[in-house]
Amino acid sequence: MSPVLPHSAPIFTIRRRPARRPAISFLPFSPVEPNPRPEAGALAQGEPGWCKGNLDSPTADCPPPQLQIPRAPLVGIARLAAQSPQAETKRQSVEKPEYFLLPVKSILNRCDSDRVPFEWTINPYRGCEFACKYCYARYTHEYMEIDGGDFEKKIFVKQDAAALLARDVSQKYSYESKASGYTQAEHIAIGTATDPYQPAEREYGVTRACLQELAKREGLSLSIITKSNQIVRDIDILKVIASKSALTIDITVTTLKPRLARLLEPRAPRPDLRLNAVKELREAGLHVGVTASPVLPGITDGDGELERVAEAAKAAGAEWFFSGVLFLMPASAKQLLPFVREKFPRLAKQYGDWYRRNGYAPEKYRRKVSERVLRIRQKFGFAARPWDGIRPTGTRAQLSLGWDAAAISGELERVRSCAAG
Repeated sequence: MSPVLPHSAPIFTIRRRPARRPAISFLPFSPVEPNPRPEAGALAQGEPGWCKGNLDSPTADCPPPQLQIPRAPLVGIARLAAQSPQAETKRQSVEKPEYFLLPVKSILNRCDSDRVPFEWTINPYRGCEFACKYCYARYTHEYMEIDGGDFEKKIFVKQDAAALLARDVSQKYSYESKASGYTQAEHIAIGTATDPYQPAEREYGVTRACLQELAKREGLSLSIITKSNQIVRDIDILKVIASKSALTIDITVTTLKPRLARLLEPRAPRPDLRLNAVKELREAGLHVGVTASPVLPGITDGDGELERVAEAAKAAGAEWFFSGVLFLMPASAKQLLPFVREKFPRLAKQYGDWYRRNGYAPEKYRRKVSERVLRIRQKFGFAARPWDGIRPTGTRAQLSLGWDAAAISGELERVRSCAAG
């Protein structure tokens, strides 16, 4: 007789279903790696390197295992960034960023959006040392699986830029763009996501190497945007380019107040140095304008502030002037909103209401700033667009900078790759 059931008890058949294997291993080691645990006998003998107890009964010196979720392998630019070796630097400052040599495969990045007035971008570096609190391009570090807060701390120097650019222009660039009705060359914008004349340029010279390559060509359409007066170093090359191709230069000056500029753009040159650069470039016969973007609500939009920037730009010889309201992407909001709470607490609620869930300022405010910029241009006689009288006229509808520039910035939410290369 069964020691468990009486002889007369019915016998039930139990069907067992195979247990479903969990998607995530709850073992203290990766399922793709060998089990690092030694045999039970080794544990019992107190083998060095192993704590007493076991995984089911943790002790004070043997805490319970932590859940480890295997990470997906890095791909694309994230993999290249992870493999980038550190670059040598002569800088001794404690606050200097880390530099890495990024082995990119291309330097000319295609932009297919009809909302921006260029077809190609060149960004000699990834990351920017100027550390502008409002910089929209912080998201480009997230493509490399790096936090946007490290945008100014980890700078990636693109290797072999000149050789890559020579190949890219030869293979990709068109001197008769379809969008223009085949009447003008495609436009290349330099510095859309990282300043080409940040301090790293003094050591690594990637921007100058690119300009030297472009100076060998004829019939190009180019623009450069920067906050740095270091650009005057390259006046010799810029003059050569301008003699062969259409070239425009934009210098960004968001405020004339040195202390405010230092607060908003900690490592960028002073506003007066940038305006001096405008003057030198104009005296060299180059086409130069000033942009006061972005306008920071309640911070750089005070009565007469934009007007004073425009007046100083005119005095320096700038040919055009434009500005647009701050557009705040999530990676940038994580940096700017805490900064506003700390330095401008009276504006914290306004910025939170405007930007926490939306990258745009209210349309009414943007329209007001756009109309104000239009009046400024009319007052000082600035051109409406930087390429007036420079680029050949075509059938392509150009963007008027009198239109709210924030709308252009907003499109970056959908065409981020245009600036990220």
